[in-house]
Amino acid sequence: MSHRDHLPQLDGGLFLTDGGLETELIFHDGLDLPAFAAFPLLRDAEGTERLRRYYARYAQLARERGLGLVLESPTWRASARWAAEIGISDPELDTLNRAAIALLEEIRDAYADRAPIVISGCIGPQDDAYDPGTTLSAAAAQDYHATQIASFRDTAADTVSAMTLTYADEAVGIARAATAAGLPLVLSFTVETDGRLPSGQPLGEAIEQVDEATAFAPAYYMINCAHPTHFEAVLEDGEPWVERVRALRANASTCSHAELDEATELDEGDPADLGARYAALAGRLPQLTVLGGCCGTDHRHVKEIRDAWLGASV
Repeated sequence: MSHRDHLPQLDGGLFLTDGGLETELIFHDGLDLPAFAAFPLLRDAEGTERLRRYYARYAQLARERGLGLVLESPTWRASARWAAEIGISDPELDTLNRAAIALLEEIRDAYADRAPIVISGCIGPQDDAYDPGTTLSAAAAQDYHATQIASFRDTAADTVSAMTLTYADEAVGIARAATAAGLPLVLSFTVETDGRLPSGQPLGEAIEQVDEATAFAPAYYMINCAHPTHFEAVLEDGEPWVERVRALRANASTCSHAELDEATELDEGDPADLGARYAALAGRLPQLTVLGGCCGTDHRHVKEIRDAWLGASV
């Protein structure tokens, strides 16, 4: 069932999503992921099966409690700049983006018996997600990201999610590309330990800038790749932009991006503490409906987040 015309997570029910795919593959499975890219696993049956097992864990977590699920494709690095770095041609890149959505279709067919499952084509920034060396204008970002979005357009993807964005102009370009392709969009910014984007812009100002420049094109916003202690203080009561945040994928670690970049071991944090921190944000983020994790998290963290959130709402 397609949800492209109306995303069910906008109706207020609770949805889960996955955790830190790439950190799990690297630190738990010992896989080498050049350019931090998971999508090349789709090149063969063994890699595809590993991804299938990964998603099935989260599908089961949602099914156990009758919750919705947002399946994010393993394509955060599947755009032209990163593909070129690891020797993948443009035609193969298009094939792998489409294969990623086909895999998520299989998961949806196997688990969508109690609540809706939304398939999201995941895209990432054109440059480094912590400290970009170059930035794009909105027009250049639209042109760059339009190619990957076009790959998703002709698949079963219900939406596009752009994650770990570090500055507003790239987000504006992505929003315009998604609008041109006729796909709903979720935009996710990351923040530093002070709650500001890596560009230095306050989170609220970035959301307001994108909404103003695109006539409120994103269906909603997400915060990802930051610990709750990094942004909870900037969630100001009564600010309209806070109402636009409907999804959260926090890191397990309280470390800064610079510290995580240098880390040689995985900081898994405390899953129970992370779950409690999510539940404590319910009053600060009243529209929050999609819960998952980012770097350092896995199904254990998402289970704790699920249970803490449901327990607090009883």
